[in-house]
Amino acid sequence: MRAIPLLTLLALSFALRGVEAQRTAALVLRPGPHLFLDDALIESSSNLTRRVNSPRRALPGPVVTGPEDKNFQPYITVVRDPDTKRFRMWYGVPESAQQSHLAYIESEDGVRWIRPHRVLPDPDPIQFGAAVVDDGPAFPDRAKRFKFAWWHGGGMRIAASPDGLAWKSISPGVLIPHDHDINSLHRDPIRKRYVAFVSTYTTGPTWQGRRRCTMQTTSTDLLNWQKPWFIHTPEDGKDEGETQFYCMSGMLARGDLLIGTLKVLRDDLPADPGGPVQGIGYTVLAWSRDGKIWTRDRVPFLDRHPEKGAWDHAMSWIDCQLPVGDEVFLYYGGYARGHKVDRFTERQVGLVRMPRDRYVSRDAGEAPGTLRTPLVQIEGAGITLNVDAAGGEAAAQVLGEDGKPVRGFAYADMEPIRTDSLAAPVRWKRPLTAVKDRPVRLEVRLRNAKLYALDVGS
Repeated sequence: MRAIPLLTLLALSFALRGVEAQRTAALVLRPGPHLFLDDALIESSSNLTRRVNSPRRALPGPVVTGPEDKNFQPYITVVRDPDTKRFRMWYGVPESAQQSHLAYIESEDGVRWIRPHRVLPDPDPIQFGAAVVDDGPAFPDRAKRFKFAWWHGGGMRIAASPDGLAWKSISPGVLIPHDHDINSLHRDPIRKRYVAFVSTYTTGPTWQGRRRCTMQTTSTDLLNWQKPWFIHTPEDGKDEGETQFYCMSGMLARGDLLIGTLKVLRDDLPADPGGPVQGIGYTVLAWSRDGKIWTRDRVPFLDRHPEKGAWDHAMSWIDCQLPVGDEVFLYYGGYARGHKVDRFTERQVGLVRMPRDRYVSRDAGEAPGTLRTPLVQIEGAGITLNVDAAGGEAAAQVLGEDGKPVRGFAYADMEPIRTDSLAAPVRWKRPLTAVKDRPVRLEVRLRNAKLYALDVGS
């Protein structure tokens, strides 16, 4: 029998170790929220339904109007000042069909706004846009704490400000060229860089005719940007009719996930059956786990108001997400009758709210349902569930690599959760630190309950 050389044996040994390591590699669950928007944290499930949970309209009308406050765009930024706790909103007011100015207004509660609004001096000519980023009071260059991005003359321009009121362009001319007049600017706190979403009006291989599509680019200094790449394009056969995207905005980081609000435009539809075809629009969720590739829902997250004559009956386009305590405030542009109808009076700003992280749930009915994660390594001292089990119950167990419950971490070792809570503690007989350095699987069992997320405590 021919002997196998030692080097070959060593190579085979290392290869087998690599295969084994790849097979048993565990996802790291760091402290913070982990949402079940997609299946990234789901290896298997049974008797569960994925449901997009739309925020409910609770206010009788818009919070900022066209007639009184002169809003004429669906582009809004709202931040909450960390010192005064006041809400600060920027939006667009018209000079003409091709020129606008940045308006500013404040509120104590984010609902009732203190009038009259202010029209701020232009850093340079503005056509459309009201994207403002607040880098916070600790930003090293205090004169550039706030950033403002808008569209004019063929692309995105950017200005900076110490207070969000007096703006100065950071560079002459266009910084990100693009051929459609919508863009937005955001800060990615996970990767410590700026993100711009820009719109282009183009043809493509998966759709007929020219359509509005969304592209992304990133920068660390706001001056040098990557070449934009497509992130949202229509697909005939999967998307109905002449689906287009009026850019994306409202980007919010939750754990390792970026969540955006994507504006869907259907210019081929009427607001009411048999009525004039003047276009409708609604908002869907989009998310990214790597900051580059985005996934979008096709199910509406915020649909237009169903009642004819409502101020947001034709369009409901979310443009800003703002965490406020245990809620998220979502500000959106609403149109009454159609895309291009009476833009100076019928485009107004609304507000809907939702509990924190409750975008998507995994629902179980009377028959118990289960959800099991892939192998994970939990870097925390405890776990809470964002769950509504007020009409049923939820329980969890920890499984070893063999699929069996770890001693002290079975369903029987915890008190079931029978409440509606954003952070229901999961307590077993043993502390979670007992499996801290061990690859395990989490399994959650639900009955008449909804699971939205889990949170790893530090």
